[in-house]
Amino acid sequence: MRCHAPLRRALLAHPSRLARLAFLVPLLASARPVIASTHATTVPPSVQDQAAAPVAIGPATPPEAAKRALESVIDEYERWFDHQYPEQAITRRRPTAADRITDTSLRGFGIRAAHLKIVRDDLLAIDPEQLNPFDRLDRDLLLREIDLGIQSFDFARWLAPVDARSGPQIDVPQFADHVAFERPDDYINYSKRFSAVPQSISDAQARLREGRARGILPPKACMEGVLQQFDAVLATKLQSTGAPLRDASVRYGDLFAAPLLADWERDRGRALDEMAALRTYLQQEYLPACRVTVGCWDAPDGAAYYAFELSRFTTTDLTPDEVHALGLSEVARIRAEMLEVITRTDWMTADPARAALEPDARFNAFIAYLRSDPRFYHTSAEALLAGYRNICKQVDAELPRFFKILPRCPYGVREIPRFMAPQQTTAYYMPGSIAGGLPGWFYANTFALNQRPTYEMIPLALHEAVPGHHLQMMLAEEMTGTRHFRRGIDSTAFVEGWALYSERIGIDMGFFRDDPYADFGRLLYEMWRATRLVVDTGLHSLRWERQQAIDFMKANTALSELNIAREVDRYIAWPGQACAYKIGELCIRGLRHEAETTLADRFDVRGFHDAVLGAGPLPLPLLEVRVRAWIAQEAARAPAP
Repeated sequence: MRCHAPLRRALLAHPSRLARLAFLVPLLASARPVIASTHATTVPPSVQDQAAAPVAIGPATPPEAAKRALESVIDEYERWFDHQYPEQAITRRRPTAADRITDTSLRGFGIRAAHLKIVRDDLLAIDPEQLNPFDRLDRDLLLREIDLGIQSFDFARWLAPVDARSGPQIDVPQFADHVAFERPDDYINYSKRFSAVPQSISDAQARLREGRARGILPPKACMEGVLQQFDAVLATKLQSTGAPLRDASVRYGDLFAAPLLADWERDRGRALDEMAALRTYLQQEYLPACRVTVGCWDAPDGAAYYAFELSRFTTTDLTPDEVHALGLSEVARIRAEMLEVITRTDWMTADPARAALEPDARFNAFIAYLRSDPRFYHTSAEALLAGYRNICKQVDAELPRFFKILPRCPYGVREIPRFMAPQQTTAYYMPGSIAGGLPGWFYANTFALNQRPTYEMIPLALHEAVPGHHLQMMLAEEMTGTRHFRRGIDSTAFVEGWALYSERIGIDMGFFRDDPYADFGRLLYEMWRATRLVVDTGLHSLRWERQQAIDFMKANTALSELNIAREVDRYIAWPGQACAYKIGELCIRGLRHEAETTLADRFDVRGFHDAVLGAGPLPLPLLEVRVRAWIAQEAARAPAP
């Protein structure tokens, strides 16, 4: 669906900041008292800002000239982006420097930031009033992307590139993953790319040194287990990175593959030396200098940085206090629903005395039961993965009832690599590409099976695979009629909000109807995302300690203690990101309620879902405009005879 006339009116309605989303007004009104926003100058310029205040550049450009100018700027930007980030372009089979990897040096970051400022000036030189609504939207969305990139560079958190979830110790062992090998040139280019890996590891150390000199250091909690990760990688000798070249020997013969393998052996040795040097630096100099405190408030420009990240990830102007209050309100609501579900379990009926317990005591006793009873845990990694595959196959069969358009790209289920599993969360999704010949992958954690309960599996599969991340991301990847950059718009609230909303689609599919434990697991996952609003803002704005955050999640969720600790460490390392899930989900749920109320028996859930997903990821205010335009269009249709 293209941009509609209401879009322009919505963009002009809030000339200075992102629109406060309509779905949040009643929620915030019923939550605890909040403080008005004070960080307008620290958040990225909004789409509305750019549309409402065009730069004066002299006489108006004729519409066709403005359109051509925009096409030229966007085409050049997309070519530049593919060249700067060749890994993504390779995955999508786009023309690129296929023998390169991203330049992660200090100089590389500086060059990219300087170029973004040039692109921004070029976009601002195009009068939005001379563009049609579709092109105006593209201009404004790309401006938002550029502004986010420039401000991210200025905050310089890229000078802390290593923690338990990221860094060379995570990326290099997976260097051969998610790349298609179809032609001889693919192997030659892979060998050339791998030759740049040793320098990229050295560049990571240079960035760490610069960050330390500038006082940009992560909390020690984010670095827990990092040295063990390096040890595990060094023990593997990076043998997995040579697998494609050994395969080339089988496909094309030793005469072709031998020189490539010889180069790889040389570069592998250099990479291992750089990895060992980086580990030594981390142990002897960097880790002792890391912060004991865990929140943004104790980092350079901490309050401004957190306000920026919160706005960036949620695509709203909500303050930390407002997000915190919203989280507390949602926790209370979901807690009441969880207590109702407990009454439907065989645990409740097995002992009449449990009905006499006070609600908090009953909840705590039930959580203790869930965490300890063997019935809720698989005993082998193979059984856990088979369980996920079985759930995903059942969901696949339900999709046509809820979507008119489905992605062509398939997906599979894999275990998280074991060297990184102890420090990883429960699961994650890795996008595929039908153009690049790669499936999507739902990665599940098989480490510590007694911490991976079965009642979490249905909502997790719905979230990470279908109808969650895989379906949404691959539909965006396969969109036609839109410019390429639109497929990867930075809108975490949309992407993660959709995935959380997808867990509720499981209700419509009937997955929780006859299993109160699975239904409790769904609520557990919703509660998990609600507690994030409280914990993330608590850590980074209200100066909570790490243990305070852990205790809050233990008191309100049934997540295992290992999962809670890993999650809290993630929030410490990734400020603001975790708040996007619930805020995005509430927006989509609110829009669905609005559509159902307005359209009544004419509501078509497949049409609604296509309206939400059909333009790729969007900031939430623009999603509201798009879906309301769909509602108005459906309401105006003549009723069927």
